[in-house]
Amino acid sequence: MNQQIQHLYTIARKPERRIIGLMSGTSLDGLDVALCRLSGSGPQTNVVLERFRTVPYADDLKDEIRTICAKREIEFERLCLLNPYIGQLHGHMVLDSLRLWGVQSVDVDVVASHGQTVYHAPQRQHGHDKFPNATLQIGDGDHVAATTGIITLSDFRQKHIALGGEGAPLAVYGDYFMFSKAGENRILLNMGGIANFTYLPASQDAGTVFTTDTGPGNTLMDAYARRLLNKPYDENGRLAASGHPNADLLGALLNNPFFTLSFPKTTGPEVFNVAYVEEAQLVSQTTNISPANLMATLVQFSAETIAQAISSLTQSNEAYTVYISGGGMYNPVLTGAIQALLPAMSFRRTNELGIDGDAKEAVLFAVLANECLVGGTTSFGNRQGVPTVSMGKVSFPR
Repeated sequence: MNQQIQHLYTIARKPERRIIGLMSGTSLDGLDVALCRLSGSGPQTNVVLERFRTVPYADDLKDEIRTICAKREIEFERLCLLNPYIGQLHGHMVLDSLRLWGVQSVDVDVVASHGQTVYHAPQRQHGHDKFPNATLQIGDGDHVAATTGIITLSDFRQKHIALGGEGAPLAVYGDYFMFSKAGENRILLNMGGIANFTYLPASQDAGTVFTTDTGPGNTLMDAYARRLLNKPYDENGRLAASGHPNADLLGALLNNPFFTLSFPKTTGPEVFNVAYVEEAQLVSQTTNISPANLMATLVQFSAETIAQAISSLTQSNEAYTVYISGGGMYNPVLTGAIQALLPAMSFRRTNELGIDGDAKEAVLFAVLANECLVGGTTSFGNRQGVPTVSMGKVSFPR
């Protein structure tokens, strides 16, 4: 037997595995690095988050990625060069994190690398009947493995698509394994660049677990924070708090076919971007809107689409607790607007469930890697958006 395969087999047979989960979202803040200890699998998965940090992306790297991210036309050579480069960079960020934490790389069993999404194209968005759902993440897993010397699982979204999903949101699997609780209807709401939520029924029935994107989370607000404030985001929602939503612009923003599509559905900055807002401003004759009112409208846009999606998939006679995570949880204007639209629901952070809200998505990929190694037996039924699937491609260091 190949020694690398033998090593992977040994890892899979261990009672406990140490896995590093890596995640970088469309906000391009940096790489989330989560060192986790995992045992069990499926609903019996136990996760301990040992260490977590976000390694910031340099401004020049952000600019490089933005030249190819969510664009229909790009310089193909740039895409080709960034794929291995980001893999190597993420590998070095892992090694730097391990040195900072005083952990030896030989004491880590597996790296679970999400990569950097550069284009997301579900069929209902791209509209070409002969082509399937599609998504592309760069930061090649072989380069992560070769750089770190650690077996790496990566490219998780492709198997999800191959078995009928849209490649997102993948949170449903980790959310169900980590956070489902008998007797409590839970909604795990993650507000990154795009917002999504997972519904975890009090019955803990995997066949009724549900996940979907709702539309923009922070992506539009962050884009305009860079434009208006020369900052990566509107800190504490200060600019938005000083303005008022414009009803005409809000109506134009809400007028998009995505919001009438059946659930589950996915989207990305390919649709919701600066050009989308500018077109809505032209239609609503609000091109002269003040920066504060524009930001307040973008916040309300995210809040209303999140609340509408949750409302349409929940029952008025049931109690629900919403656990929030992602960068949007730090924007009190956004969270306040969502709570005002869903007054009957209780709101908490995923920190109260034992996982730092900033680390949640990186931990998710550690869970998916663990499931690939030792699980894969939990059935989610034969449903659109939640295929029963084991995800992740294996890259050996040598």
